[in-house]
Amino acid sequence: MIIMPFYNIIVVPGVKFYFQGDYFREAAGRDTESGEEIVFLMLKEDKKKEDMTPEDFYPIGVSGVVEDIDKDGNVGVRALNRVNIEAVEVADSSIQVETSERPDTEDMDEQELSKRFREMRASLLRYIQGTQWGIMAKGYIMQWKNISEMVSTMSYLMKVPNEEKYAVLASDTLSERTERMEKIFYEFIEISKLISESENAQAASHEKIYRENAIKKQMEFLQQQLDELHPEDVSDIRKFEQKLQKLELNEAARAEAGKVLNRMKQEGKNSHEYGLLYDYLDFVTSLSWKKEELSEIDLKKAENILDEDHYGLKKAKQRIIQQIAVMALNRQQAGSILLFVGAPGTGKTSIGQSIARALNRQYVRVSLGGIRDEAEIRGHRRTYVGAMPGRIMEGIKRSNASNPVMVLDEVDKLVRDYGGDPSSALLEVLDPEQNSTFTDHYMNVPYDLSNVLFVCTANSVDTIPEPLLNRMEVIEFPGYTASEKFQIAKRHLLPKAMKGAGIKASNLKVSDEAIRMIISDYTMEAGVRGLKKRMDALCRAAAVKLVKQEQKSVTVSPKRLKEFLDRKPIRHDHILEEKKPGIVTGLAWTQAGGDILFIEALFTKGGGNTIITGQLGDVMKESVQIAVSLVKSMYPEQAEQFKENDLHIHVPAGAVPKDGPSAGITLTTAIASLVTGQTVSPEYAMTGEVSLRGNVMPIGGLPEKLMAAQRAGISKVFIPKENEEDLDEVADEVKSRLEIIPVSKVTEVLNRTGILD
Repeated sequence: MIIMPFYNIIVVPGVKFYFQGDYFREAAGRDTESGEEIVFLMLKEDKKKEDMTPEDFYPIGVSGVVEDIDKDGNVGVRALNRVNIEAVEVADSSIQVETSERPDTEDMDEQELSKRFREMRASLLRYIQGTQWGIMAKGYIMQWKNISEMVSTMSYLMKVPNEEKYAVLASDTLSERTERMEKIFYEFIEISKLISESENAQAASHEKIYRENAIKKQMEFLQQQLDELHPEDVSDIRKFEQKLQKLELNEAARAEAGKVLNRMKQEGKNSHEYGLLYDYLDFVTSLSWKKEELSEIDLKKAENILDEDHYGLKKAKQRIIQQIAVMALNRQQAGSILLFVGAPGTGKTSIGQSIARALNRQYVRVSLGGIRDEAEIRGHRRTYVGAMPGRIMEGIKRSNASNPVMVLDEVDKLVRDYGGDPSSALLEVLDPEQNSTFTDHYMNVPYDLSNVLFVCTANSVDTIPEPLLNRMEVIEFPGYTASEKFQIAKRHLLPKAMKGAGIKASNLKVSDEAIRMIISDYTMEAGVRGLKKRMDALCRAAAVKLVKQEQKSVTVSPKRLKEFLDRKPIRHDHILEEKKPGIVTGLAWTQAGGDILFIEALFTKGGGNTIITGQLGDVMKESVQIAVSLVKSMYPEQAEQFKENDLHIHVPAGAVPKDGPSAGITLTTAIASLVTGQTVSPEYAMTGEVSLRGNVMPIGGLPEKLMAAQRAGISKVFIPKENEEDLDEVADEVKSRLEIIPVSKVTEVLNRTGILD
């Protein structure tokens, strides 16, 4: 007896099954001969024979007999009766079973069975008429003789759970078995119809899409031919379509641009909105959406470019080179946001151009001075009349690149008012965590700013909001020394001025002494902007002489400067020639760099009032009150003078506003000098904030103040001890000409100047 496991077919009595010889031999485990008995065992799961166990079989099977074997070895097996599987043994890939007969109940007559069979066959024949294999299948179907044969033969095609197939075999009555087979059959037909209808509908849809695409391509080809023949007649819509096809826009930008383009088509040229839609598409298609490839960074070349374009600024250039080196190692196109802080004319903006040239990238400058509306940063929404994109995206457009070096000039001049807070809008631009999806209100789609190298400039950090300042790394640009200005003038400013005036090098000679005199007597600044103006004026005057042919070549010496410069020399404050009690030299920081100032104190008959003149600000007035209180506590015996007299404090140059705490030490020394009658040597100058405890506290702008002291002829300067570290920022040329005395107490200053014996 042969044991034949099966899984994916319905085996019921009365059906003849045909097996290929190789398949039968593999499943049965051996060859067979006609007349041999066979038992079909139904598996619960599809398994290989070597993995089968007794628990893998259902408890009902089918007995049968091998009816015939043809010449090719194919085997015909007739299923006879259902049997109960009493026991199963599996060993070494061989299966042994014990069975008992399971009786069937024949509760349907032959006529009813035949009628149902014909209905099922007719249904199947109607279904296959619309299929590609209908004619071939019809002859095969007509050979089936009953329902069991039909359903069993088709069962491998039916996606029916194995439990339902077993339920057919387990049915003890013919009527129940027939109903189950009918249900499986008709469900299969309906599912097949649905699948066929779905496939036909999908094919029709695809055919429609393919046809539309083919027509569109043909139209595009014909339109392209027309555009080539008549390029002057290409419509705005066609131009934008061509641009949008070439651009690598993100999904949101492409969707918005497509939406605006469709609206532009519908509105037509006569619509009042056509111009607005045109401007939007023109702006979006003018931007660079492609992510620029990272170019190799040559650090040595970058150093040479920075040195070539800017003389001095050693520490600033060192920090810039560090930034470029980090970008090279990280393979990044951007890094820390650098904030260059310094007086006008110190090279903050122009060094941004040098950075762009060093990185071989586009340069763009965005001026933020005086902006009071945040829409200037984020752009206006298109619902407003006259809507425009913000300055950031305008800068991106001008640069024609997605990774320019963008200099945001004068971030300390942003103004906050009813129009919003521009500095808050700038936070998103400069935050690397947010600017990859920066959304300009005018564009209304995100744009990636993460590859833009932002460089900011400011004259002072005092007016920059703390959240914005925290996003930037401050790099101080100290003022230039006289020798640095001389080199800058000789290497850069004079050659550029001559080129701008059209003067050849052989036609104009400016002596070194003349250049130094221009620096010392005709300019008063930390930077070189005024020096540039003087060089331009000199070259213009020389150009007049050359054009009039008064001289073939012009030589400018110190004695002839008045001929060429249209202004008198600037009067600088210099060291006092006389000593007098109550007069002390102080140091101040201004927008134009450092300067010296004189604090003058005088007693006049009165009722103990304090008079302050010289346009002093609130902070400086408070410093006067602190200085008065401090001197009274230090000189209690002379305190009566403050009751019997009025104290008048004056700071010359009364037309110029002055403010800040750093004059505290100077005010205290001047009042102490007045009270004691002791004079302070004019060779001393000082800067520092004081407290009521007599402590000298740190100040800012030390490099500029020391340069002003050196220029004025001061030889000794008192500075707060806590500012000693800032001396690293001071040029060696300045430090070598000054005796710098760090102090932590006012008494140290008074002792050193001879006031407090």
